[in-house]
Amino acid sequence: MDEKQLSIDIVGLAGAYSYALDCIEAELVNITNKHGKRVAYISVCMAKYWNVENDALQDLAICALLHDNALTQYITEEVKKNPGIDIGEGFLNEKANLHCIYGENNIAKIPFKTNVSNVILYHHEHADGKGPFKKAWQEVPLFARIIHLADVIDAIANNIKFRQEKWDKCCEFLVKQKGLLFDAECVEAFFEMISKETFVSLEDGSFESKLWEIVPRKKQMFDWNTCKNIADFFANIVDYKSPFTSRHSIGVAEKAAQFAKYIGYDVSDIEKMYLAGALHDIGKMAVGNEILEKQDKLTDEEFDKMKNHAGYTYLMLSQVDGFEDMRDWAALHHEKLNGKGYPFGKTADELNEQERIMACVDIYQALTEERPYKKGMSHEKTCDILDEMAEKGFVDADISRKMRDCFH
Repeated sequence: MDEKQLSIDIVGLAGAYSYALDCIEAELVNITNKHGKRVAYISVCMAKYWNVENDALQDLAICALLHDNALTQYITEEVKKNPGIDIGEGFLNEKANLHCIYGENNIAKIPFKTNVSNVILYHHEHADGKGPFKKAWQEVPLFARIIHLADVIDAIANNIKFRQEKWDKCCEFLVKQKGLLFDAECVEAFFEMISKETFVSLEDGSFESKLWEIVPRKKQMFDWNTCKNIADFFANIVDYKSPFTSRHSIGVAEKAAQFAKYIGYDVSDIEKMYLAGALHDIGKMAVGNEILEKQDKLTDEEFDKMKNHAGYTYLMLSQVDGFEDMRDWAALHHEKLNGKGYPFGKTADELNEQERIMACVDIYQALTEERPYKKGMSHEKTCDILDEMAEKGFVDADISRKMRDCFH
């Protein structure tokens, strides 16, 4: 593929996925939405104490937004080893080193402008050296120490019922844990840079616009290899959500790009199709695994919840500046030409070629891939089913026919 650069709002994309990660944490422990963004906001406010700015501040924000990027991955790996394991807060604390290790490896795919080595790896270390890797605070990067404090304080505040008590109790905790959980310098930075008013405002959502005022949020040009790494990073987060759909997002991305190339799209649109395919199921992060992994037919209520994932994909990707085309190609993959799809019930006149392609590719990938409860269908059988769906007005007949030749 010829060298081509795409413009991407990488911070906005990290913000969108931080919401998806929050959905996973909400399933496992009582963490409210926007945890990742609150951690990022506390972190960048504290960073002013050290005069962190520009590229470094943006990199800190991305690390904070994605500090728990491996949450689904290490849980999946542990469940594979021990199918009957009890996944809960105790397990998460006990295995904190695993998600730090996986998360550090994953984040290498993100194009940072400054050195963020060991930030994710050591973001659960204690100042006194009693954390997962037994590193004292002097051995831990500043950004890891900042994120650690912000992460713990937000979790504590989340568990305090009465709003007026949050500040006092969190301050009391910080003072008590100075030199133990947190180093004195980070505690001082928190008190210097974050007021009671700022802290209490984290509950009302107004902080999010302030976060984007502080953090440089500019679209950046990336070469294709970097774009692919970014796409794969986010796709893997989704695919680890459930072993039932392992590699589904990557498969859709690869086939969407393959088909786009087959029918003559230019390099830029081929790459955008790959990105859209990789991101199309981000909304599934907001759907419980009891629904995603149910082998029996879903009840009407369960199916309604499942259908919400496409709407969530649309909402999440709407947070990314300049991403409207790829958002639509990704989010509308369950729309049908006869208007009976979801989330918006769009008709043939409202669906462009890329959206129609994504719908067919998603079906093709789902039918041909193996899952724990079924074997993958053959190419011919899958194409026959797509042709039948085209006859019923569900998918585009011309695209279905071309897929038979493209994927044979």
